[in-house]
Amino acid sequence: MPLIPEEPQIHESAQGPRATPASGRTAPTPRPVPGPRPAAPSRPGRPGPPRPAPPVQRAARDAAEPGPSGPSAPAKATPQIQLIPASVQGALDAAEEAVDLLLDSGRSPGDVLVITTGEPHPWATHELSFGEASYWAQHDAGDDIFYADAQVADRAGERPVVVVAVNGGPESVTASALAVAHARAGALLIVCGDPQRINSVLGAGV
Repeated sequence: MPLIPEEPQIHESAQGPRATPASGRTAPTPRPVPGPRPAAPSRPGRPGPPRPAPPVQRAARDAAEPGPSGPSAPAKATPQIQLIPASVQGALDAAEEAVDLLLDSGRSPGDVLVITTGEPHPWATHELSFGEASYWAQHDAGDDIFYADAQVADRAGERPVVVVAVNGGPESVTASALAVAHARAGALLIVCGDPQRINSVLGAGV
């Protein structure tokens, strides 16, 4: 019987696990807790490899952002501008010649919008005699050249080529017509009129 309850054996088994964890396991366990703090010095080492990775991702994001913005910008904001010198009386004829050259070069009639700053084009006057509904219906059809007075040109939609005949009208009307024409021209803006007057208006308003 004294052999079973011997305390030294119980003490040894209790002391054994206590001594071993106290010396080997308990000490390392608190050390890993402060251990992540020494891991902080290793973080400066880690940014080295992550730094190459993030720049690649950022570059991809930046490339994706300018990608969509790039195509949209050239479509609207950069029409080519051509100036054809002409007097006030000859601006409409110069515009007609420009339209003929466009058609001869392969442009479709529906690609062209002509804006007048003075007297309306005879075609516009004739078509408006049948009413505005019929007049704008032809614009919406988009299958023929459309002639618009500067005062209603802002109702016209975008077309690849816009021709402006500066054939009179106040300076404010010319400036407004050129601004609208610049906004509506998808690829080419042709302005027929006095170069000095056009350049002063283009430099200020467009």
